[in-house]
Amino acid sequence: MKNSIKSGAFISIALVALYACGDKKGTEMTEEKETVDVAFPEVDSVLLSKTYPGYLTAARSVDVVGRVNGQLLSKNYNSGDNVKAGAVLFTIESNSYRDAVAQAQAALSTAKSTRDYAESHYNAVKKALESDAVSKMEVIQAESNLRQAEASIKNAAAALETAKQNLAYCTVVAPFSGEVSSSKLDVGSYVGGAGNPVTLAQIYDNSYMTANFSIDDDEYMALVRGMSAGNLDLKAVPLEFSDSLPHRYTGDLSYISPALNKSTGTLLLKCTIDNPYDELKAGMYVQIKLPYSRKTDAILVKDASIGSDQLGKYLYILNDSNKVVYTPIKVGDIYQDSMRVVLSGLTSKSRYVTKAMLKVRDGMTVNPKMVK
Repeated sequence: MKNSIKSGAFISIALVALYACGDKKGTEMTEEKETVDVAFPEVDSVLLSKTYPGYLTAARSVDVVGRVNGQLLSKNYNSGDNVKAGAVLFTIESNSYRDAVAQAQAALSTAKSTRDYAESHYNAVKKALESDAVSKMEVIQAESNLRQAEASIKNAAAALETAKQNLAYCTVVAPFSGEVSSSKLDVGSYVGGAGNPVTLAQIYDNSYMTANFSIDDDEYMALVRGMSAGNLDLKAVPLEFSDSLPHRYTGDLSYISPALNKSTGTLLLKCTIDNPYDELKAGMYVQIKLPYSRKTDAILVKDASIGSDQLGKYLYILNDSNKVVYTPIKVGDIYQDSMRVVLSGLTSKSRYVTKAMLKVRDGMTVNPKMVK
């Protein structure tokens, strides 16, 4: 019996020792630290900018309209063609307007003949008055007739000009060189443009474009300070489009609205963009990266090391005890393709985790490996 008790006690002691060794080994494994790459931020002189959404408008754009009544006889271009200034785009039935010109010319000729007769009569009665062959009243009447005839000439000449203008409106020409849209009316349609001009198409001068965007008053003040410092290049503002284009484009800041929009609290700005390849079209969405200041000691980190969550952007920073600290940051633009400007939340002496971010968590102690 005693031997059995001794054997049981020995087994119990052995199990306790075994479990103790297992716990010690598990603790040692738990205390193994993850090795992570860390780096100090870079410090450099960087041009700070902010990106604004905008849209493009053509250098010039107008509606091509019909200003007379009549049947649309022809369309003399293909939709989307580039046409020269003065090129005939449409012709409208002109018979009635040609008749009106002929009638106005005849009326003018009649008015001139009447004026010539009135002038001769006036001169005759005025001479006859010298010998008392006519009364003074007859001279006054002859002069009145002459003045009326002269006024009739002016009215007839004005009517002729109007008739000629209406006839000219029957031939619709391009007001300037540009790209023409498709026709709003088909050939054979009736154009009722005498009372109210009817839009037939649009023409766009796309030789250069204008990017239109708005900034708020605080951002405008920052821009003014940057312009006063004289270190901003506003003649080559970078532009980005929703889809990549074969060529890169920049714009020159060409307009700042003289007044703030009270309803929105924003100020309208415009950039002028050369369009030598005719790739840019009116109405395109564009992002304008407007510089507003130059920071000589900007803090830069690898963009791939920045995480995002519902609170915004963050980095994992190591404290003096090599513990990971979740650190919210405010970021700026990309710099040299792979670096990101950090505007706040980080100092130049902060060590941040550069990769393997999924392996670390807030409060975790790690083994740092410094990298460049």
